[in-house]
Amino acid sequence: MKAMILAAGFGKRLKPLTDDIPKPLLKVGNQSLIERNIRSLLNYGFNEIVINVSYLGNMITEHVLELFPNNKIVFSEESQPLGTGGGIVNALELLGDKPFMLINADIYHNINLTALNTDVKAAHLVGVRNPEYNSKGDFSLENNLVCVKPESNDFTWSGISIINPKIFDELEPQKMPFDIWHKVLMQFINNKDVTAEISEDIWIDTGTIDRLELANKTHKDEN
Repeated sequence: MKAMILAAGFGKRLKPLTDDIPKPLLKVGNQSLIERNIRSLLNYGFNEIVINVSYLGNMITEHVLELFPNNKIVFSEESQPLGTGGGIVNALELLGDKPFMLINADIYHNINLTALNTDVKAAHLVGVRNPEYNSKGDFSLENNLVCVKPESNDFTWSGISIINPKIFDELEPQKMPFDIWHKVLMQFINNKDVTAEISEDIWIDTGTIDRLELANKTHKDEN
């Protein structure tokens, strides 16, 4: 199975750290976030990896190719960040027509990626318990099927999922950014075609300076 790492964002909430360095190159311990996620994918047998890049993308490309010169890693370039949905559509030719692993570059985790359900109609999400900053959550579960309640939900999407590229069949390639959750996944959630599982493993979204510091503290405590 192929994997895609979403690495094209500006990292605005991490300024000033991201003024001169893209978010995926920020470090937890002595490794960049993207290095950690690539090594995790390789360790779990995902040997073909697509990475979308935009903001300071040449720095990401050079960093990855220096660390992993002999691995099958290709880059999907975006003149401007296209969001989670637009980034995938832009990379579909590289991803092929079979389900693939999707993971955000800016998460720190120890989730077992080979244990995930890969037999998906539309998508299979990995959820986590709601952190304080997302107390109303993203989704709930009914018989392992994802549903979204109007007021609040039990779980937060971890940024890890298995995606069936067929969900994009009716979307034309476009250069405008869009969000996979609202524009694509919600229709399949409403059709009860999206499943999920909940992880109790370590997971931190490092999207702010405080949470990046938390990831570094967690890593130090682990070691």
